[in-house]
Amino acid sequence: MTDNKISMPGVFGGLIRYDEEYRSRFAISPTAVIGFVIVIIVFVLFLKLLFPIA
Repeated sequence: MTDNKISMPGVFGGLIRYDEEYRSRFAISPTAVIGFVIVIIVFVLFLKLLFPIA
């Protein structure tokens, strides 16, 4: 059977195709990203308290 996909011209001149999704080997959930950011912020604040500049 044939695959009946219709490609409509978009605003970006065909540079983005939404039916072809990119799949990465590394899948990180949004919760994990927010957790990493919070850990980094806490770590930086801890270092600023431990080693104050001037």
